[in-house]
Amino acid sequence: MSSSNTKEAQRIAKLLARAGIASRRDVERMIADGRIALDGKVLDTPATLLPSLRGVTVDGKPVAAPAPARLFRYHKPAGLLTTERDPKGRPTIYDRMPEGLPRVMPVGRLDLSTEGLLLLTTDGELKRALELPATGVERSYRARAYGNVTQAQLESLMLGVEIEGVRYGPINANIERRTGANVWIELTLTEGKNREVRRVLEYLGLEVNRLIRTRYGPFWLGDMPAGDVDEIRQHDLVTFRTVLARPGGGKAASNLQFAVRSRAVDPAPRPKPVPVPGGREPEGRRKLAKPEAKKPVFTARVTPGARDEARDGARDGARDGGRGRAMADRPRPPGKPGPRKPREEGVAKPARAARARAHREAQEPRPGDFVDRPKGPRGPGRDAGRPGPAGGRARPGGGKPARPPRTRK
Repeated sequence: MSSSNTKEAQRIAKLLARAGIASRRDVERMIADGRIALDGKVLDTPATLLPSLRGVTVDGKPVAAPAPARLFRYHKPAGLLTTERDPKGRPTIYDRMPEGLPRVMPVGRLDLSTEGLLLLTTDGELKRALELPATGVERSYRARAYGNVTQAQLESLMLGVEIEGVRYGPINANIERRTGANVWIELTLTEGKNREVRRVLEYLGLEVNRLIRTRYGPFWLGDMPAGDVDEIRQHDLVTFRTVLARPGGGKAASNLQFAVRSRAVDPAPRPKPVPVPGGREPEGRRKLAKPEAKKPVFTARVTPGARDEARDGARDGARDGGRGRAMADRPRPPGKPGPRKPREEGVAKPARAARARAHREAQEPRPGDFVDRPKGPRGPGRDAGRPGPAGGRARPGGGKPARPPRTRK
């Protein structure tokens, strides 16, 4: 085997884990059991290096080419083990997952009593990249603990702490709120060692009675119901892996922001109501009528004159009709105006016209006014034969002479 091929070759356990056959540890067990062969020859060591899975069989069946990696969010409830099987027969996450999922592997582990976000993937290489402390992918938790602690004690965790010979890296911890004798603490770390949060808080004299993982990298738990599963969109996963592969990309990849992911499995349909014998509804339940959709109202623009005529016509019709008479006969409450009086012909607003006429007649004549000229029809001109306005001032000269009528040639 050449040096170039050796450089490109990878351990068979890694290739099979990436293809979704099993985890690396399970693949090593399968090799020890003689279930994996290469070109018909059973393998006896997991240290076999291969450039690809061509010619590899598992239980006599050829291994298909690895499909693109997929990543899922899962809200793990408390009381489930993060493992495929348990010798003691306790329930695991695989016992409660919905049907229709491919074979997935958990990214990291959550204790039996720990709940919250658990990532699941079909790719062993992606699982390894997310779990390694060297990549620096952040994990966030909310812990409810019994006891007293100060913010200064929590800030000392930023320098790291050594507990029983185990060194834990920097932890960003802050007090969220206090509820009686308990305190809620938010913690963000990048290592994720076994029972790290519980051991660190116990080191500070606290007793953790509830622990929830709320974030893993840029993927948040949000308001996801317990036991629910959804899938990270493929282009979001590609973006995350691209940023993560850069030097020191764990911090940048953890700060990415993605939209809401699509569901992996459609929710179960809601059960239909059971019909009541005899067709009667049970007491205390009423059928509410659905509100009718409002139709759009279109308003036409009209001139003031047409509006006045329409209003007057409607008022006259109502006054003559049975409903109009009933409304007119009904006693009006005090302070409410009655129906309007009909207008005089030729005068739009007689009261205003009378006040204007009285005001003009009461004014003193000004210099230049012709006070000795009688008011009446104007002289010959454009407005000849038309009476002038009541109380108005006539123009001297009688206006312009009338234009002679046109004659056709």
